[in-house]
Amino acid sequence: HLATSLPLPSERDHLRPRIDLIVFMIDIKSKYSLKNVEASLAYVDASFFLGKVYFLVTGVGRVNACSIDTSDICKLGETYCSPVLFCELELEGARVATAQRLVRILEICAGHIPGVSALSFVSLMMNSDDD
Repeated sequence: HLATSLPLPSERDHLRPRIDLIVFMIDIKSKYSLKNVEASLAYVDASFFLGKVYFLVTGVGRVNACSIDTSDICKLGETYCSPVLFCELELEGARVATAQRLVRILEICAGHIPGVSALSFVSLMMNSDDD
């Protein structure tokens, strides 16, 4: 399910499936995109920041068209203890690889991969970023 911002409308709460993963998409060419994500973060329950929130930054292949400094996005990831994934959706191979990666992350967050929790997985990702 996709939403352009949070909070989600409450009138359909009873029909909404359980939320296993939240991926905030940030278009590096749009300052509005980052502002929208920052405003939406206030509506996310703190427990989701234990491995179930990711930031997906798109448009990274066009460095000259960037409106947002990547360090600002990385700081956002650090502040919320959530991984930041960079991708270029205009390239089919990168788009497919990103989609496959997100599906695998979703499987982990939904509890479909035995022995791996969302928190342990994100801990591994964050530790590998530091190396």
